Amino acid sequence: MAGLDVAVVSLGSTTGLRTADAQLATALELAGARVALVTARPAPEVRTYALTDLVWALAARRAAVAAIATHQPRSLLYSTVTAALLWPRPGAIRFDAPAAGNRPGRHGVWQRPLERRRLAQADLLVPASAGAMREASLPPERGVVVPIPVEPSGPTGGPRDIAAITYAANPTKKGLDRVLEAWSRVRREGEELFVAGSLDGAWRRRVERARDVRLTGRLAPDDYRALLRRARVFVTAPRREDYGAAQLEALVDGCLLVTTSAPGPYAALPMARELDPRLVEDDLARALRLALDDPLPGYAGRASELLSAYRLSAFQETVARELLPRLLSGTE
Repeated sequence: MAGLDVAVVSLGSTTGLRTADAQLATALELAGARVALVTARPAPEVRTYALTDLVWALAARRAAVAAIATHQPRSLLYSTVTAALLWPRPGAIRFDAPAAGNRPGRHGVWQRPLERRRLAQADLLVPASAGAMREASLPPERGVVVPIPVEPSGPTGGPRDIAAITYAANPTKKGLDRVLEAWSRVRREGEELFVAGSLDGAWRRRVERARDVRLTGRLAPDDYRALLRRARVFVTAPRREDYGAAQLEALVDGCLLVTTSAPGPYAALPMARELDPRLVEDDLARALRLALDDPLPGYAGRASELLSAYRLSAFQETVARELLPRLLSGTE
Protein backbone atom coordinates (compact mmCIF):
# COMPACT_ATOMS: atom_id res chain seq x y z
CA MET A 1 0.00 0.00 0.00
CA ALA A 2 1.52 3.32 -1.06
CA GLY A 3 1.04 6.83 0.24
CA LEU A 4 0.33 6.07 3.90
CA ASP A 5 0.26 8.84 6.48
CA VAL A 6 2.71 7.44 9.05
CA ALA A 7 5.22 4.62 9.21
CA VAL A 8 6.17 3.70 12.77
CA VAL A 9 9.67 2.23 12.79
CA SER A 10 9.84 0.04 15.87
CA LEU A 11 13.14 -1.17 17.29
CA GLY A 12 11.20 -4.01 18.89
CA SER A 13 14.14 -5.16 20.98
CA THR A 14 11.94 -5.97 24.02
CA THR A 15 8.42 -7.18 24.60
CA GLY A 16 7.60 -3.85 26.25
CA LEU A 17 8.74 -1.87 23.21
CA ARG A 18 6.79 -4.05 20.81
CA THR A 19 3.64 -3.71 22.91
CA ALA A 20 3.99 0.07 23.29
CA ASP A 21 4.63 0.58 19.57
CA ALA A 22 1.62 -1.53 18.64
CA GLN A 23 -0.52 0.59 20.99
CA LEU A 24 0.82 3.75 19.36
CA ALA A 25 0.15 2.52 15.83
CA THR A 26 -3.38 1.51 16.83
CA ALA A 27 -4.04 4.90 18.41
CA LEU A 28 -2.88 6.65 15.24
CA GLU A 29 -5.22 4.50 13.19
CA LEU A 30 -8.13 5.24 15.53
CA ALA A 31 -7.33 8.94 15.03
CA GLY A 32 -7.89 8.46 11.29
CA ALA A 33 -4.36 7.96 10.01
CA ARG A 34 -3.26 5.30 7.55
CA VAL A 35 -0.41 3.62 9.40
CA ALA A 36 2.24 0.99 8.82
CA LEU A 37 4.08 -0.54 11.78
CA VAL A 38 7.45 -1.93 10.72
CA THR A 39 9.73 -3.69 13.18
CA ALA A 40 13.47 -4.22 12.99
CA ARG A 41 14.48 -7.84 12.66
CA PRO A 42 16.08 -9.23 15.83
CA ALA A 43 19.77 -8.43 16.03
CA PRO A 44 22.43 -10.95 17.07
CA GLU A 45 23.76 -10.80 20.62
CA VAL A 46 27.10 -8.99 20.86
CA ARG A 47 29.39 -8.19 23.76
CA THR A 48 29.23 -4.42 24.31
CA TYR A 49 26.53 -1.75 24.52
CA ALA A 50 28.20 0.25 21.75
CA LEU A 51 28.13 -2.72 19.37
CA THR A 52 24.63 -3.75 20.48
CA ASP A 53 23.29 -0.30 19.60
CA LEU A 54 25.07 -0.43 16.23
CA VAL A 55 23.57 -3.74 15.14
CA TRP A 56 20.09 -2.67 16.28
CA ALA A 57 20.43 0.73 14.57
CA LEU A 58 21.39 -1.04 11.34
CA ALA A 59 18.39 -3.35 11.67
CA ALA A 60 16.09 -0.35 12.20
CA ARG A 61 17.58 1.41 9.17
CA ARG A 62 16.83 -1.61 6.99
CA ALA A 63 13.26 -1.67 8.27
CA ALA A 64 12.84 2.05 7.57
CA VAL A 65 14.28 1.74 4.04
CA ALA A 66 11.82 -1.05 3.28
CA ALA A 67 8.92 0.97 4.75
CA ILE A 68 9.77 4.00 2.63
CA ALA A 69 9.99 1.92 -0.55
CA THR A 70 6.79 -0.02 0.12
CA HIS A 71 4.52 2.55 1.77
CA GLN A 72 5.85 6.00 0.74
CA PRO A 73 4.74 7.44 4.09
CA ARG A 74 4.18 11.14 4.55
CA SER A 75 5.79 10.95 8.00
CA LEU A 76 8.20 8.62 9.75
CA LEU A 77 8.08 8.02 13.50
CA TYR A 78 11.15 6.25 14.89
CA SER A 79 10.49 4.52 18.18
CA THR A 80 13.62 4.94 20.35
CA VAL A 81 16.66 7.06 19.67
CA THR A 82 18.55 3.91 18.65
CA ALA A 83 16.06 3.31 15.83
CA ALA A 84 16.78 6.84 14.54
CA LEU A 85 20.57 6.87 14.81
CA LEU A 86 21.17 5.64 11.24
CA TRP A 87 17.90 6.79 9.73
CA PRO A 88 17.60 6.98 5.93
CA ARG A 89 15.26 9.96 6.20
CA PRO A 90 14.49 12.41 9.01
CA GLY A 91 11.31 11.95 11.01
CA ALA A 92 9.89 12.16 14.51
CA ILE A 93 11.59 10.34 17.40
CA ARG A 94 9.79 8.67 20.31
CA PHE A 95 11.99 7.99 23.33
CA ASP A 96 11.84 7.33 27.05
CA ALA A 97 15.37 8.52 27.83
CA PRO A 98 18.40 9.85 25.95
CA ALA A 99 21.48 7.68 25.38
CA ALA A 100 23.46 10.44 27.07
CA GLY A 101 21.83 9.35 30.31
CA ASN A 102 22.03 5.57 30.02
CA ARG A 103 25.18 5.07 27.94
CA PRO A 104 27.96 6.65 30.04
CA GLY A 105 31.65 6.59 29.15
CA ARG A 106 32.77 4.08 26.54
CA HIS A 107 29.28 2.52 26.44
CA GLY A 108 28.03 5.49 24.40
CA VAL A 109 31.19 6.69 22.71
CA TRP A 110 29.61 6.92 19.24
CA GLN A 111 25.92 7.05 20.18
CA ARG A 112 25.93 10.25 22.27
CA PRO A 113 27.25 12.72 19.64
CA LEU A 114 25.09 11.18 16.92
CA GLU A 115 22.09 11.27 19.23
CA ARG A 116 22.53 15.01 19.75
CA ARG A 117 22.44 15.54 15.98
CA ARG A 118 19.42 13.34 15.46
CA LEU A 119 17.43 15.01 18.25
CA ALA A 120 18.28 18.41 16.74
CA GLN A 121 17.32 17.26 13.24
CA ALA A 122 14.08 15.48 14.19
CA ASP A 123 10.83 16.81 12.76
CA LEU A 124 9.19 16.26 16.15
CA LEU A 125 10.14 14.74 19.49
CA VAL A 126 7.72 12.35 21.21
CA PRO A 127 9.01 11.69 24.74
CA ALA A 128 7.22 9.27 27.04
CA SER A 129 7.53 11.80 29.88
CA ALA A 130 8.40 15.44 30.44
CA GLY A 131 11.42 14.19 32.38
CA ALA A 132 12.87 12.70 29.20
CA MET A 133 12.84 16.12 27.53
CA ARG A 134 14.46 17.72 30.57
CA GLU A 135 17.22 15.13 30.76
CA ALA A 136 17.98 15.67 27.06
CA SER A 137 18.06 19.47 27.66
CA LEU A 138 15.46 20.01 24.96
CA PRO A 139 12.86 22.80 24.90
CA PRO A 140 9.36 21.46 25.63
CA GLU A 141 7.83 23.18 22.59
CA ARG A 142 9.75 20.80 20.32
CA GLY A 143 7.89 17.80 21.64
CA VAL A 144 4.56 16.18 22.40
CA VAL A 145 4.62 14.13 25.60
CA VAL A 146 2.82 10.83 24.96
CA PRO A 147 3.03 8.52 28.00
CA ILE A 148 2.97 4.77 27.57
CA PRO A 149 -0.59 3.86 28.58
CA VAL A 150 -1.28 1.77 31.66
CA GLU A 151 -4.58 0.22 32.70
CA PRO A 152 -5.67 -1.80 35.76
CA SER A 153 -5.28 -5.48 35.01
CA GLY A 154 -8.41 -6.46 36.94
CA PRO A 155 -10.32 -5.76 40.18
CA THR A 156 -7.96 -4.35 42.82
CA GLY A 157 -10.10 -4.82 45.92
CA GLY A 158 -9.27 -8.45 46.60
CA PRO A 159 -7.08 -9.91 49.38
CA ARG A 160 -3.52 -8.57 49.60
CA ASP A 161 -1.79 -11.73 50.81
CA ILE A 162 1.68 -10.93 49.40
CA ALA A 163 3.66 -8.53 51.58
CA ALA A 164 5.94 -7.15 48.88
CA ILE A 165 6.94 -7.70 45.28
CA THR A 166 9.75 -6.43 43.07
CA TYR A 167 10.55 -6.73 39.38
CA ALA A 168 14.19 -7.55 38.74
CA ALA A 169 14.67 -8.59 35.11
CA ASN A 170 17.72 -6.29 35.04
CA PRO A 171 18.90 -6.90 38.62
CA THR A 172 21.90 -4.58 38.78
CA LYS A 173 20.08 -1.62 37.24
CA LYS A 174 16.94 -2.30 39.29
CA GLY A 175 18.94 -2.50 42.53
CA LEU A 176 17.89 -6.01 43.50
CA ASP A 177 20.83 -6.22 45.91
CA ARG A 178 19.49 -3.18 47.79
CA VAL A 179 15.99 -4.65 47.89
CA LEU A 180 17.20 -7.97 49.26
CA GLU A 181 19.33 -6.26 51.90
CA ALA A 182 16.42 -4.09 53.03
CA TRP A 183 14.09 -7.09 53.12
CA SER A 184 16.54 -9.07 55.27
CA ARG A 185 16.41 -6.27 57.85
CA VAL A 186 12.65 -5.79 58.11
CA ARG A 187 10.92 -9.07 57.20
CA ARG A 188 8.65 -10.60 59.82
CA GLU A 189 7.25 -14.06 60.33
CA GLY A 190 4.70 -14.94 57.68
CA GLU A 191 5.79 -12.22 55.22
CA GLU A 192 7.26 -12.98 51.81
CA LEU A 193 8.97 -10.91 49.14
CA PHE A 194 8.20 -12.07 45.60
CA VAL A 195 10.94 -11.44 43.02
CA ALA A 196 9.53 -11.45 39.48
CA GLY A 197 11.64 -11.76 36.37
CA SER A 198 14.17 -14.16 34.92
CA LEU A 199 17.49 -14.34 36.77
CA ASP A 200 20.56 -16.39 36.00
CA GLY A 201 23.74 -17.51 37.73
CA ALA A 202 24.84 -15.69 40.85
CA TRP A 203 21.71 -13.55 41.05
CA ARG A 204 19.44 -16.57 41.03
CA ARG A 205 21.50 -18.30 43.72
CA ARG A 206 21.47 -15.16 45.84
CA VAL A 207 17.69 -14.92 45.73
CA GLU A 208 17.24 -18.62 46.42
CA ARG A 209 19.44 -18.34 49.53
CA ALA A 210 17.51 -15.37 50.94
CA ARG A 211 14.95 -16.05 53.66
CA ASP A 212 11.26 -15.48 52.98
CA VAL A 213 11.95 -14.62 49.36
CA ARG A 214 10.21 -16.37 46.47
CA LEU A 215 11.60 -16.22 42.92
CA THR A 216 8.79 -16.46 40.38
CA GLY A 217 10.94 -16.59 37.26
CA ARG A 218 9.65 -15.26 33.96
CA LEU A 219 5.87 -14.87 34.01
CA ALA A 220 3.25 -14.25 31.37
CA PRO A 221 2.06 -10.62 31.65
CA ASP A 222 -1.36 -11.61 32.97
CA ASP A 223 0.18 -13.83 35.64
CA TYR A 224 2.57 -11.09 36.74
CA ARG A 225 -0.20 -8.51 36.96
CA ALA A 226 -2.29 -10.97 39.00
CA LEU A 227 0.54 -10.99 41.56
CA LEU A 228 0.50 -7.19 41.67
CA ARG A 229 -3.20 -7.28 42.57
CA ARG A 230 -2.33 -9.50 45.54
CA ALA A 231 0.67 -7.47 46.74
CA ARG A 232 0.54 -4.75 49.39
CA VAL A 233 3.82 -3.09 48.38
CA PHE A 234 5.94 -2.82 45.25
CA VAL A 235 9.54 -2.15 46.28
CA THR A 236 12.43 -1.10 44.05
CA ALA A 237 15.78 0.63 44.35
CA PRO A 238 16.89 1.46 40.81
CA ARG A 239 20.33 2.87 40.13
CA ARG A 240 18.74 4.60 37.16
CA GLU A 241 15.19 4.58 35.79
CA ASP A 242 14.51 5.49 32.19
CA TYR A 243 10.74 5.32 32.52
CA GLY A 244 9.57 2.79 35.10
CA ALA A 245 6.61 0.99 33.53
CA ALA A 246 6.69 -1.65 36.28
CA GLN A 247 6.14 1.01 38.95
CA LEU A 248 3.21 2.52 37.05
CA GLU A 249 1.65 -0.93 36.64
CA ALA A 250 2.06 -1.55 40.36
CA LEU A 251 0.40 1.74 41.26
CA VAL A 252 -2.54 1.22 38.91
CA ASP A 253 -3.03 -2.29 40.33
CA GLY A 254 -3.29 -0.95 43.87
CA CYS A 255 0.19 -1.41 45.35
CA LEU A 256 1.98 1.11 47.53
CA LEU A 257 5.24 2.16 45.88
CA VAL A 258 8.41 2.07 47.99
CA THR A 259 11.44 3.36 46.12
CA THR A 260 14.73 5.13 46.43
CA SER A 261 15.33 8.25 44.39
CA ALA A 262 17.09 7.56 41.10
CA PRO A 263 18.48 9.54 38.19
CA GLY A 264 16.63 9.39 34.90
CA PRO A 265 13.15 10.48 33.78
CA TYR A 266 11.46 7.97 36.19
CA ALA A 267 7.82 8.87 35.55
CA ALA A 268 6.46 7.37 38.80
CA LEU A 269 8.92 9.09 41.15
CA PRO A 270 7.11 12.44 41.49
CA MET A 271 3.84 10.54 41.96
CA ALA A 272 5.37 8.43 44.73
CA ARG A 273 6.59 11.55 46.51
CA GLU A 274 3.16 13.15 46.26
CA LEU A 275 1.35 10.02 47.44
CA ASP A 276 3.53 9.42 50.50
CA PRO A 277 6.98 11.05 50.75
CA ARG A 278 7.87 8.71 53.65
CA LEU A 279 8.11 5.86 51.16
CA VAL A 280 10.71 7.55 48.93
CA GLU A 281 14.08 7.56 50.62
CA ASP A 282 17.53 5.97 50.62
CA ASP A 283 16.75 4.03 53.80
CA LEU A 284 14.73 1.48 51.88
CA ALA A 285 14.25 -0.80 54.90
CA ARG A 286 12.64 1.96 56.95
CA ALA A 287 10.35 2.97 54.08
CA LEU A 288 9.37 -0.64 53.44
CA ARG A 289 8.42 -1.24 57.07
CA LEU A 290 6.40 1.99 57.13
CA ALA A 291 4.49 0.91 54.04
CA LEU A 292 3.67 -2.48 55.56
CA ASP A 293 2.80 -1.21 59.04
CA ASP A 294 1.43 2.29 58.53
CA PRO A 295 0.01 2.81 55.02
CA LEU A 296 -1.70 6.13 54.45
CA PRO A 297 -5.46 5.79 53.96
CA GLY A 298 -6.76 6.47 50.48
CA TYR A 299 -3.38 5.85 48.82
CA ALA A 300 -4.73 3.65 46.01
CA GLY A 301 -7.56 6.05 45.19
CA ARG A 302 -5.21 9.02 44.98
CA ALA A 303 -2.79 6.99 42.85
CA SER A 304 -5.62 6.23 40.44
CA GLU A 305 -6.34 9.96 40.10
CA LEU A 306 -2.68 10.78 39.44
CA LEU A 307 -2.54 8.07 36.79
CA SER A 308 -5.50 9.44 34.85
CA ALA A 309 -3.13 11.02 32.30
CA TYR A 310 -1.62 7.57 31.69
CA ARG A 311 -4.88 5.75 31.03
CA LEU A 312 -5.62 4.43 27.56
CA SER A 313 -8.38 6.95 26.88
CA ALA A 314 -6.09 9.90 27.70
CA PHE A 315 -3.33 8.37 25.58
CA GLN A 316 -5.63 8.01 22.58
CA GLU A 317 -6.88 11.58 22.98
CA THR A 318 -3.32 12.95 23.09
CA VAL A 319 -2.41 10.99 19.97
CA ALA A 320 -5.48 12.25 18.10
CA ARG A 321 -5.47 15.89 19.20
CA GLU A 322 -1.77 16.64 19.55
CA LEU A 323 0.52 14.02 18.05
CA LEU A 324 -1.06 13.21 14.69
CA PRO A 325 -1.65 16.85 13.63
CA ARG A 326 1.98 17.69 14.38
CA LEU A 327 3.27 14.57 12.63
CA LEU A 328 1.46 15.62 9.48
CA SER A 329 1.81 19.40 9.75
CA GLY A 330 5.07 19.53 7.85
CA THR A 331 4.04 17.11 5.12
CA GLU A 332 1.37 19.10 3.36
